[in-house]
Amino acid sequence: MTGLVKQKKYDWKDSNLSLFGSKLEKDIKQAAAETEKAWHVVNAEDKAGLFIWRIVKFVPTPWAKEEYGSFYNGDSYIILNKYQKEGEEDWEYDVHFWIGAHSTQDEYGTAAYKTVELDTFLKDKAIQHREVQNHESDLFKTYFDELTILDGGADSGFRHVTPDVYKPRLIQIKKEDGKRVRADEVPFSKKSINSDDVFVLDFGEKIYQFNGKTCSIKEKTKAQAYVQKLRDAHNAKLDITDESSSDWRQIEEFMSLMPDEEIVVEPEPEGAPDCKVLYQVSDKSGSLVITKVAEGSLNKGMLKREDVFFIDTGRDLTVWIGKGASKAEINCGMVYGHNFLKDKPNPVRPIRQVRDGREDKEFYKTLMVAPVC
Repeated sequence: MTGLVKQKKYDWKDSNLSLFGSKLEKDIKQAAAETEKAWHVVNAEDKAGLFIWRIVKFVPTPWAKEEYGSFYNGDSYIILNKYQKEGEEDWEYDVHFWIGAHSTQDEYGTAAYKTVELDTFLKDKAIQHREVQNHESDLFKTYFDELTILDGGADSGFRHVTPDVYKPRLIQIKKEDGKRVRADEVPFSKKSINSDDVFVLDFGEKIYQFNGKTCSIKEKTKAQAYVQKLRDAHNAKLDITDESSSDWRQIEEFMSLMPDEEIVVEPEPEGAPDCKVLYQVSDKSGSLVITKVAEGSLNKGMLKREDVFFIDTGRDLTVWIGKGASKAEINCGMVYGHNFLKDKPNPVRPIRQVRDGREDKEFYKTLMVAPVC
């Protein structure tokens, strides 16, 4: 079945992307002046690597390498992976912008715009990705042994706060998919504690580690590394409570350090469809029109080079940019993708943008693997 969907008027106040030509774009250009010096570090050394920048007042600012894998939910970041395919000399790139749950519109709008700028700097060779906190793509997660998401902005991080005004934090360390371990700040409450994971209670000068009765060795190992990082920063003392072996009074003492407040649980997103759906995106009529052209089994022959196409798997969205697409379609592929997902189940799912002729194995896997219909 096919059909036409006229794109409704878009309210950019609700967007995590800035529309090109907006006041935000002009502000970014003014702040960036004629060139963006931040990108030159990518070509400074002829070797593979990971590069991360945090957005500070419209400017991508290098993120300290010792902080790689740690993000603040009040910030937005740009992450670039530079690598070579086996047996090839040319460099390949994946560039992601990561949006914290409480990042401001200026920050995530700048991150989106600067991601496009970085791709231009790299001669349009990068595959672009949108990442939203707690909905990160599998590829993004592979860059880090653990993901640590902390509350607030980076300027309120533990390195900048003195012990007498330090805000206590409760960190949950748990296995995410059987392989990787993730550290997330959770509500400062007894209700957050369970027996399956490891928890770190950070008071600045004193750190408490709670090992749940059924937590894994890998979680304990990651917690040890995380705690050591905090101890180095605070010159702090450490107290460890092991639920399986500690005296009940020690466990009770640990629990007494937190209030009994309730946790607000956000509802799970509605289920997404299992079938892949292909949409053609065109502005030839003078307004944006999205046409559903196929579902289920797809092939590359369905993609026309004069337009943009969406491949919607229900779990993520791939934006394919044809070589003959209009300038607006090329520049706004991510914008169109974000707008398209707004009213879909799980609208914060990962988005990746791939250019015609730069397709990777993941693109063909997304396109060709038989769906469940």
